[in-house]
Amino acid sequence: MNEWSDTLAQQGQAVLVTVASVEGSGPREPGAWMLVFERGEAGTIGGGRLEFDATTEARELLSAGPGARPLQRRYALGPSLGQCCGGVVHLAFERVTANDVASLKVRLAEPATPVALFGGGHVGRAIAQRIGGLPFELTWIDSRDEIFPEQVPANVRCEYSDPVQRAVADLAPGSLVLIMSFSHAEDLDILAACLQRRRERQDLPFVGLIGSKTKWATFRHRLEQRGFTGPELDAVHCPIGVPGLAGKQPAVVAVSALAQLLQAAPPRA
Repeated sequence: MNEWSDTLAQQGQAVLVTVASVEGSGPREPGAWMLVFERGEAGTIGGGRLEFDATTEARELLSAGPGARPLQRRYALGPSLGQCCGGVVHLAFERVTANDVASLKVRLAEPATPVALFGGGHVGRAIAQRIGGLPFELTWIDSRDEIFPEQVPANVRCEYSDPVQRAVADLAPGSLVLIMSFSHAEDLDILAACLQRRRERQDLPFVGLIGSKTKWATFRHRLEQRGFTGPELDAVHCPIGVPGLAGKQPAVVAVSALAQLLQAAPPRA
């Protein structure tokens, strides 16, 4: 599937529709955007009748040619639009061309939370496959270089590290960490490195470990022997995932873990 930049380069022009402001309830937040091309669209401002009408407005602006000026429109989300949000959305419409690709990449870049995933097993692969499109930048780490697939989502970077826990020191500040390596010994060493970094820098706000309550009880005892305190160990999330999802299939665990990361991520401006 082409990126929006490829489509803009191919078709030459588009209209950028941006949520300028919202009064009350709206389907998307200010800053949400979509690009409307002569053929096709990219991004979304919320769907439904609002997006349908905005797309029509954008294509009219597109057909007006290079001299068309940017404009703004007010949309009341009530019975007239068939949307019951009840708020008012102000949309900005701006014609852009292939020459604007570089500047648009900067303008439209969404803030992403760094995530470190240790382990390329079944659950690790399921997480990496599903993280595309989410507001994360994933560093996927394993001590076995051959386990990484040839193709990964654009927001995934694969990293070989042996010993694997050495990579903890180089994680981006603010990283959310998931630990699920192929061995409990590696898991323990990675977790100890994360706890040590938290003690020294306080810059890993979330550390999650895959496993059962029995595994965590064993790990907790061993980490206590290494000198980590009760409050430090209480900050570890094990088992990972949101409460209430009991399935153990890799895809289920992956979705649950990603939902937990979305809860743990800092609020987006």
